[in-house]
Amino acid sequence: MNIVTLLPFIVLIGAMFLMTRSAKNKQRQAQQMRNDMQPGSGVRTIGGMYATVKEVHDDTVLIEVAPGVHAIYAKNSVGAVLSDAEYNRIVHGIDPDEDATDDTPVVPDDASSLTEAADADSPADKVELEKADTADKADDAVEKAAAADDEAGKTDAKKIELGKDEAAAASTSEDDKRDGGTDAK
Repeated sequence: MNIVTLLPFIVLIGAMFLMTRSAKNKQRQAQQMRNDMQPGSGVRTIGGMYATVKEVHDDTVLIEVAPGVHAIYAKNSVGAVLSDAEYNRIVHGIDPDEDATDDTPVVPDDASSLTEAADADSPADKVELEKADTADKADDAVEKAAAADDEAGKTDAKKIELGKDEAAAASTSEDDKRDGGTDAK
């Protein structure tokens, strides 16, 4: 027999060997994960149910599906053992990253803290504002208003010019479409 005729068979047997080897490796890792389960760890079953492990036996696992609801499952039905952070994120909606950057103010359940703050303000704590010359303030306000009007006039002129260009561009694109042209946008 020729080596060229045996080569496809050798490649096929080698590929089958590599595939079965990787499958056995995955099975070994899954078995190791199931053996490392401990009471208190979160798990996901192969059916997609999330639960907490209460007891681990040789071939079975007692899990708590809901508070006070226990069920016995085969160890092979456990699809994944989850870390505490991942289990809390999925089941309870607790994100550890969110808790660290939580800058939202705490809202009290009652209005007592609001009334206590109002009682604490006394006339002695208040600062009196100094009266400034009203003529200087009026002049500053007039100058600011004039500057704002100048800026608004420039903006309106730009808007008018842009409006004309857009209208011309729209009419030419409609003519191109009628002639079988495509839109370049």
